[in-house]
Amino acid sequence: MTLETKKSVFVELGKFLSQFSEEHSVQKSDILYNDIFFDDFEKLIHLSQSHNGWYTPEQVYFAVKSWADALTEENISKWISQYSSDFAQNDKKEKTVALILAGNIPLVGFHDFLSVLITRNKALVKTSSNDQHLLPFLAKYLIAVDENLKDKITFVDGKLENFDTVIATGSNNTARYFEYYFKDKPSIIRKNRNSAAVLNGKETHEELEALGEDIFRYFGLGCRNVSKLFVPKGYSFDAFFQAIFKYQDVIHYEKYANNYDYNKAVFLMSNFKLLDNGFLTLKEDSSYASPISSVFYEYYENLEDLKSRLETDAEQIQCIVSSNLIENSVAFGQTQNPQLWDYADNVDTITFLLTTK
Repeated sequence: MTLETKKSVFVELGKFLSQFSEEHSVQKSDILYNDIFFDDFEKLIHLSQSHNGWYTPEQVYFAVKSWADALTEENISKWISQYSSDFAQNDKKEKTVALILAGNIPLVGFHDFLSVLITRNKALVKTSSNDQHLLPFLAKYLIAVDENLKDKITFVDGKLENFDTVIATGSNNTARYFEYYFKDKPSIIRKNRNSAAVLNGKETHEELEALGEDIFRYFGLGCRNVSKLFVPKGYSFDAFFQAIFKYQDVIHYEKYANNYDYNKAVFLMSNFKLLDNGFLTLKEDSSYASPISSVFYEYYENLEDLKSRLETDAEQIQCIVSSNLIENSVAFGQTQNPQLWDYADNVDTITFLLTTK
């Protein structure tokens, strides 16, 4: 398959995904294979919560829309154009790439899956037990659009065998296992990362409200969710709490509420000082990884010193949100809308796949 063919297949997938919306999904007449896939995918979205309690229809629809927005001809062409010379020189034999995927948020491994196929390699996929249905369904749609992909995509339940390269995502503990087990293979091994926001007290209500999206989307389970706030000495959290009040309904979701009650109780029994609004706790803590329903915060006195600290801690951080206070920071409310060229852990997957022997 040529690169242009691969691009067109994923553009068709983007068009298919664009039909689905939490408000009202609309079946369009010009979408390929809608008669086979539309109704079943709508059903799968609503069944996802029975497979994983965190995958509510709202969250799955959001993930689907994010990929629909990303998989346009313009976006894919812009992304791939950066690698024109690498693609032209890539006359190496086709590789089989083992993908060990996470399942913390819906379709979290889709970018790796896309990267493997767009670079004309084979994907040998081991899904997370928390997300076993969405990606295989989309793979079936892709194969329907181009049957040549049938031999390029394999899902496995057991041991991974007969592969050349590995991309594996897991916790810090599983990463150590991956590094040992795959020590003889070229690999990308991803560990725990968290995201942070840097505030200066001049943020607008709208910016802080958008920050709530970065905190609460996917219930805070993603590595791009903000779990840590850096605020200037003497910062008042009143405006922050007022702005995020619109997300109060999150506490009505049982799994989130259980985490809120449990983590708050643990903090209080340990005599930690908390700020609490009834659905989110704020705790002063130097760590980046806060538990569900809690965000850690830390005061800073000098922004330049904080920038140095963030550079030192770069391997712990997925992305940083600010109002242009930090170079290359993400705008408020946009952490869960990465572009195709925004790579996890800042590791360029396409370059890795094109240049690894």
